[in-house]
Amino acid sequence: FRPDTTALVLIDHQIGTMQLIKTLDIVDVRRFTIAIAKCAQLLGMPIVLTADQEDHIQGPLIPEFAKIIPEAYAARINRPGLVNAWDDPRFVAAIEKTGRKNLLMAGVTADVCLIFPAISAVEAGYRVQALLDISGSPFEVSEMAARNRMERAGVEFTATNTAIAELVQDWFQGDGAKLLPILFKEILP
Repeated sequence: FRPDTTALVLIDHQIGTMQLIKTLDIVDVRRFTIAIAKCAQLLGMPIVLTADQEDHIQGPLIPEFAKIIPEAYAARINRPGLVNAWDDPRFVAAIEKTGRKNLLMAGVTADVCLIFPAISAVEAGYRVQALLDISGSPFEVSEMAARNRMERAGVEFTATNTAIAELVQDWFQGDGAKLLPILFKEILP
């Protein structure tokens, strides 16, 4: 996974939906989500955002997206209640438009919003790394079941700091030097 081969896909990181996360610290989830979005933006990676009914109980996407990734935020796909984002042709078209076959993907919640599009993307020929530290769930058992099912389907697992390190490969050359402050100020404070 390199910046020129990878797109970042963030599914349903919405104010209301994030309140469902009980398997992870929600403050960390938000902080890490913002950090990976900033890194992808600095690296010039395509970013695809989707939300499920922002005008309902799920609420809007986290507001920081409008400032740190304004183009992706403006182009976000607001799905009309579809559980599997992959079932929305606009979402698939946005993924295809990136021209990337590697997807760093996260979803809130992991046991509903992430599992289905991650598996669907693998079935469609994409290589998917699920960012588990920004994809929490309401229950440990549903989180475990979702992880097992995704892994059996070929989804790889990673965490935000690992994904960033894999993308830059060298903290003191090129883009790595730009991202090191994000790592130490926002992920490992």
